[in-house]
Amino acid sequence: MSTIKWTFIGNGHLEEGVTTMKILLGDKANIIIRVMMSQPDRKWVARDFEKEFGVGRARAAAVLSALRVKGFVGGIRSGRLAHSVLQNKEELLEEWLKVYKFELNEAHLYYSAREDILSRLKEYFAAKNESKKYALTLHTGANFITHYVNTPTIYCYLSAEKFKNASLDLRQSLDLKELKKGGNIYLIKPYYKNTVFFNTQTIKDYNVVSDLQLYLDLYHFPQRGRDHAEYLLKTLKEEGKNIV
Repeated sequence: MSTIKWTFIGNGHLEEGVTTMKILLGDKANIIIRVMMSQPDRKWVARDFEKEFGVGRARAAAVLSALRVKGFVGGIRSGRLAHSVLQNKEELLEEWLKVYKFELNEAHLYYSAREDILSRLKEYFAAKNESKKYALTLHTGANFITHYVNTPTIYCYLSAEKFKNASLDLRQSLDLKELKKGGNIYLIKPYYKNTVFFNTQTIKDYNVVSDLQLYLDLYHFPQRGRDHAEYLLKTLKEEGKNIV
């Protein structure tokens, strides 16, 4: 199997307890930020995350406390009316971009000579009634919104759970060839095992990661990623949408 294993070491040093870096790079803790960004005006308490998203109340409280210390969460600290509200969202996204790069994911490169490989990928999952078990990202996903970068390469997240068996079955079904270079389809085991699929969107019957995840993945990506990320942001603003 041709595998590209990217690694990344974030800037700064981890402190004791919950830190902003741990929150931004931790799958369970990270869901809190994603959820709060998706509902920016909501007043949250720790038990909300436990009940709705399976994040333990103690963990949620620690994350909210750490975000409050850094100025990313406001609201009433204690008492009957205690709650947390996300604030300084743009600054939080900037901190996120300092520690996250697409290269944290594990990518496997393959090749298909078929021009309809993307539609066949969609049909494969539809036939198995697993349309939410994949999500397109990088230029592949963003082009459904922007049509900005003309590239035949496909970037596709698969569920981290049973990734090896799932990717093998997909490769055999679509007759994907293993290559060390020169391929045109990446099957990706996500670094964010669960949260990468948070708020995925359906565009033209394709499953695409959220606008936020598209922006995060593109921003540091070497092949025209920053340009596409900025154009995506511009396009969304013109449509009256915001990433944060």
